[in-house]
Order: sequence, then C-alpha cells, then structure tokens
Amino acid sequence: MLGGICFLLIFILYRRSTNKYYQRLHLLNISFPETWQDLLEKNSVFYANLSPADKKIFNQRVQFFLAEKKVEGIDTNLDDTVRLLVAASAIIPTFAFPFFEYPNLKQVLIYPNAFDEKFRTEHTAGQERIIAGMVGNMYLNNTLLLSKPNLLAGFQNQDNSNVGIHEFVHLLDKADGAIDGLPEIFLNNAYAIPWLQVLKAEVKKMKKGQSDINPYGLTNNAEFLAVVSEYFFDNPEKLNQNHPELYRLLCTIFQQDPERSR
Repeated sequence: MLGGICFLLIFILYRRSTNKYYQRLHLLNISFPETWQDLLEKNSVFYANLSPADKKIFNQRVQFFLAEKKVEGIDTNLDDTVRLLVAASAIIPTFAFPFFEYPNLKQVLIYPNAFDEKFRTEHTAGQERIIAGMVGNMYLNNTLLLSKPNLLAGFQNQDNSNVGIHEFVHLLDKADGAIDGLPEIFLNNAYAIPWLQVLKAEVKKMKKGQSDINPYGLTNNAEFLAVVSEYFFDNPEKLNQNHPELYRLLCTIFQQDPERSR
C-alpha cells in the first residue's frame, strides 16, 4: 500500500515536470506577438532599453510567466497591457536570474482600484489604509494583489513609484522564508552587513528629512528594500547621483546596472 502511494506521488511529480517542459517547448515555437512587443516598448523604459537579444529573452520569460501564473481580474476586465505589465513587474527585478520563477506565487489578482484591509475598493469617511498592492497570506497565500490603475501608473510615470515592482520585490525577499529586507538568496553573505549599514544610514537621513527616498520606506526594512528598488529601476541615474553607495549595493543584489544600460 505504502509503495503504491509513493509510486503515485512520484508519477504526479513527474507528470507535472514533464508537462511544464513540453509546454515551454511549445511556447518557444510560438512567435511573440508584435502587438505585445509594441506595448512593452511603449510602457516599459526598462524593456525599451534592452538590446535585441535581451528583448528576445525577456519575451520568452513573459510567455512562460503568463502561461504558468494565473492573472485574474476581480470585478474588472484585463487587457493585454495589464497582463504584460504584471509579467514585466515580475521579470524586471529578476532579469539577471533566469531560473528564479517565483515558487511562492500561483496567482495575481487585479483589483479595479486601491483597496482596504477587507479588499473593498469603495471608500468612505473613516476609511482604512488604502492599499495599492500586497503579498497575500493565510487563505491568500501564494497570491499577489494589485490595483489596476496603480499598476498602470507605475509604468507611465517615472516618479520612483512602481507598485508592480514593489510587490514582486517583496516576493523575492520572501523567497528565503521571511520578508525582512534582506534577500539572502540573492545577497552574498559578504554584502549583508554593508547592506544593513547603508540601510541604517539612509533611514537616519530620511528621518531627518534629508532624503528624497519615499518615506514609506521608514515602515520597516522590507518596505525600505521595496521602495528603493522602485527608485532603482525607475530612475537609476538619479539614484546613483543622490545615493551612490545604495545604488552600488542594489546593483549587487539584482546583478544589474540599469543606468549603464540606458
């Protein structure tokens, strides 16, 4: 009996792995739609600045992401732009890590507006904190929630604010087991202490009002990482100019130098 159960589990795992393999082989034979490429060029500065070879890699990863992660609208319709920007939000911070596929994510839920703690999108006097995005927990484990207008605005306005990237960085941070602002699977131990030292110094400046970093980063170390990651990908030249040591450490974490690629 036990042997039969073990065989069944092995068979299920084997089928899942082979199904994913053959699905990806099939996707590699499907041309990336020109309309999708045009939408990414128009909406993502990061994508527009990639070389033709890197764009091809990015396109493949978009196809894999959309085939393997569920992106669903909650009381709102989704078009190609929204789906593509969800995928782009996932791929931009992990572009140097092609084998990282967000194992702690199964679905992304898109809301028609910012929402409160009870996921209500209509707000009245005395409303709770308005949320543009969050990593789900408890019964929403393996789920990411995003506000559609905030997602779109993050790519349309280069103002160091991008909720898609912000929330996917939280998922990267969570990959080592804790959302704590120290993404250990990407940050070599030799850089952990320098990172925490720079974080502490920047937080001190923020508390004194001597920094242009979004003050939401003062919430905790995890929010600091997510906030400065938005800044890093949206306005790398300015971040490097104003916070060179922070910029260099983010280059180390993400294994990317977005300023040089522009």
